[in-house]
Amino acid sequence: MKPTPHKPTGPRCASAVCLLLVNLWTAPAWAQDLPAKEPPPKLGIAIVEGDGAVNDLKQPVIHEPVIQVQDENQKPVAGAAVVFFLPNQGPGGTFFDGTRSLALTTDAQGRATLRGIRFNRISGQMQIRVTASSGGQTATATITQTNVGGPGGSPGLSTTAKVLIIIGIAAGVTAGAILATRGGSKSGAASTPPITITPGTPTVGAP
Repeated sequence: MKPTPHKPTGPRCASAVCLLLVNLWTAPAWAQDLPAKEPPPKLGIAIVEGDGAVNDLKQPVIHEPVIQVQDENQKPVAGAAVVFFLPNQGPGGTFFDGTRSLALTTDAQGRATLRGIRFNRISGQMQIRVTASSGGQTATATITQTNVGGPGGSPGLSTTAKVLIIIGIAAGVTAGAILATRGGSKSGAASTPPITITPGTPTVGAP
């Protein structure tokens, strides 16, 4: 029985192993021809209506905020998820379900309109936060409005300031009356005719 010939190991085998490792390390040609994956477009929120509006709480007409979600080329993004957040305290309110957030979806023009706010009748500045998300990208914005016609927090004078003004006016009237009385007594004394002494030559009689 002939022994199985032993394969030589040497420089040739080492070269083959090195070549295999180089081929594994280097990406194949077809993979190098693939285009690089582009990142998703960035989002932005444009406030179309409602920013800077003044709401009269005594009137039924309220300025409803309208926003538009846009991509980095300012093109509308349809189907984006939008959430509006009302303030947790101060001027603001709630929605029909008693919460302070409302989730909507943009229409074909990339727009979403905030409706159904039940205001808490507190006057002052109100900031509504907006977030939008689509394709793994997010954007935020803030809508500022001012509510007037309700108690507390109004842009005018507060109740404390009004009380202080009334007290100041009353104190001023009292002080004026006292000064007027003192001034009257002085004027009365001044009205008395003064005594006049006329100088002359003295006369001395006989003893």
